[in-house]
Amino acid sequence: MTLLADTGIIFGRYLRATLRSRTSLFFGMLQPLLFLALFGPLLTEVDLGTSGSSWQAFVPGVLVQLALLGGSYVGLGLLMDRNLGVIDRMRVTPVSPMALLLGRTLRDVVQLLAQSVLLVLIGLAFGLRAPLPGVLIGLLFVAVLAAAMSALSYGLAMNIRTAPEFAAVVNTAVMPVMLLSGLLLPMTLAPGWLNGVSRAVPLRYTADAVRQAFLGHYANGTVAAGAAVTLALAAVCLLGGARLFGRARG
Repeated sequence: MTLLADTGIIFGRYLRATLRSRTSLFFGMLQPLLFLALFGPLLTEVDLGTSGSSWQAFVPGVLVQLALLGGSYVGLGLLMDRNLGVIDRMRVTPVSPMALLLGRTLRDVVQLLAQSVLLVLIGLAFGLRAPLPGVLIGLLFVAVLAAAMSALSYGLAMNIRTAPEFAAVVNTAVMPVMLLSGLLLPMTLAPGWLNGVSRAVPLRYTADAVRQAFLGHYANGTVAAGAAVTLALAAVCLLGGARLFGRARG
């Protein structure tokens, strides 16, 4: 069987399992929805230092946050399968080992994109106004980032023994990245030194690019820089995740 066919089989298997798990679908959306409903209205009268409405700054950040958090923690599911022996049993089948990673990753991208579309629709009800091409560009950024985080999370899960260890590593890495990326509030509001530090965090450029796309600015330096940084990050994460996944011995 080819890698493409094997990936399709694994993708279909885990997509069906996801669709049957309504609880995971609901709680996967709960946190970003709470940010949107309980935090977003607080910003409507605040000068965020950006053009457009506060929703055009806030919703893109929540979308990037969804990709970051949703992708980073998917390894917990793989860790459970691994500890139950599911991965070992799959490895002795004719299915390509890389398809085990890519099929799961593709499932995560589809799930996070569906959640992102729902998030945008709810944002429209709150007052978000954004051009359709800008929203589509933003969703493309979400898909690339989700694939990157998911693959890296799976690679990490294959090399960590317990769920508490995995959660500790991911929490330690994700929290400063989320705060320094300006996902909830643009980093232009931060003190100069903190704004400078945040420029070393790749996701800042992703968030800035999605915000520009939601404003209808598609062909400027911010979007180009965001695309370049996001693609480079995705390449590093995908290669790193594949290497970690492939070298694990169970």
